[in-house]
Amino acid sequence: MDEKCEGMCLSHLITSTFCKSLAISPTACGIKHSRRCQGRMKLLGAVLLGAVLLSSPAQLSKPEEQPQVCYFDVLSGRDSRFCRGELQVIYPDVGDVSCIYMPKCHQYRWRIIRDWMRPRVRFPQADEGAELRSGDIKGRVLSDYIRPTPTPRSGYHRYQFRLYRQPANATIALTREESISFFRWPLMKFVKKYRMGSPVAATQFLTKHYED
Repeated sequence: MDEKCEGMCLSHLITSTFCKSLAISPTACGIKHSRRCQGRMKLLGAVLLGAVLLSSPAQLSKPEEQPQVCYFDVLSGRDSRFCRGELQVIYPDVGDVSCIYMPKCHQYRWRIIRDWMRPRVRFPQADEGAELRSGDIKGRVLSDYIRPTPTPRSGYHRYQFRLYRQPANATIALTREESISFFRWPLMKFVKKYRMGSPVAATQFLTKHYED
């Protein structure tokens, strides 16, 4: 079956009128996942739903590049248990950031705030839907991507992605208030409204201001 679907990340919501869908949600908060899940699922499309904790914009200057070894710390405890289903969030240069702390090396924290555009979101577990497996997904954008904006000395912020199956024949839409609020509205209320149920897959990464 030829499917047309798209997704979203970080304050970015996409829906498809061509197929059964799913939703992903990036959420930001503040604190300290390995990603292991089971089961392959037959997926025909995707809606990506995101909510980000937005902080006040800051004037940022690009830091000097320092040659260094780069360590990627994996999330643990309750944060690691949030990750399930092998959902991948891929940024340029750094690659898949699922279930890790964004390292400071190679200006990664600066780049995710000021340089990189929206990541590629992949769900390799999808039995059907080459777009969803490759991350080259297409659809109607309901709310555009917004980069992470952790403020200085505010600690780590969580950015979460949740993939939901959209009920058959359901049309996902935002109210006027939701459209202009940059996802400052209750995520679970939105999920309940469209009867999406539990996430098919979920992941998150943590990052903080590049100067911290």
